[in-house]
Amino acid sequence: MAFFTHHVLRTLSSAARNAAIKHVTVIGGGLMGSGIAQVVAVTGHSVVLVDTSEDILKNSTRAIEGSLKRVVKKKFADKPEAGEEFVQKVLKNISTSTDAASVVKNTDLVVEAIVENLKIKQDLFSTLDKVAPENTIFASNTSSLPIADIARATARVDRFGGLHFFNPVPMMKLVEVIKAPATSQQTFAALLEFSRVLGKHPVSCKDTPGFIVNRLLVPYLMEAIRLHERGHGSKEDIDVAMKLGAGYPMGPFELLDYVGLDTCKFIIDGWHEVEPENPLFAPSPLLNKLVAESKLGKKTGEGFYKHN
Repeated sequence: MAFFTHHVLRTLSSAARNAAIKHVTVIGGGLMGSGIAQVVAVTGHSVVLVDTSEDILKNSTRAIEGSLKRVVKKKFADKPEAGEEFVQKVLKNISTSTDAASVVKNTDLVVEAIVENLKIKQDLFSTLDKVAPENTIFASNTSSLPIADIARATARVDRFGGLHFFNPVPMMKLVEVIKAPATSQQTFAALLEFSRVLGKHPVSCKDTPGFIVNRLLVPYLMEAIRLHERGHGSKEDIDVAMKLGAGYPMGPFELLDYVGLDTCKFIIDGWHEVEPENPLFAPSPLLNKLVAESKLGKKTGEGFYKHN
């Protein structure tokens, strides 16, 4: 048994090395996509960041450069010249494009970080599947949609998995690596190894709603809202209680505003649709009201709290 286990581990390690990922395409130049592109470039991979317009991509590149300069201030405090050299070296690893179909013809891995909409993701991957090489691995950064449902739009369900990074990507060590039922062991091993090469700590997840973090986190956030709706605690007291009593760095309402109320609503609505009888997934009238009023949190200047 010990020999068998050792043999399997050695085989998987060899498979991961053989499927070494060098050229990466990141689809989506928003906060998550830019962050993923940055960590990929920092570790010496060549990465192409793709979005629909040059203006978006210019903003993405500026954001990456600004983020790198903040890193340099800490890491190269005594060596500004070495810091500048580091920034330029990383930026040379990043190119941009508005033509995803042409870019993926020469890529080992496609990471999608676009809007959380199943149909839009399926349409994207269906198009890319027709032009990407057979060995190219596809991965989605979705936080709540089933990987199997996205992969179904392609003919490479065995080479399709989930890579769920956390915001802000350059700072957060965790990556949830999701193995859908059809994901091959070789693909899964390659995604785990790639995450480690990026300096991240991967955890293995099944393709279940919310994977690990959001499956625990979102119901907790929703229960905090319900507690407040029932009049059993003010937002401020609930936040202070969870910070001082549970040791959390942010209270639930602070975190909701940081994540985005629309994001939380989107996730809970999707889960409620699949499991309408599950009380953990019940919608919240207060959350729905704030989203309808476009009070989405920090990004709009107001959510549960007002932000300057």
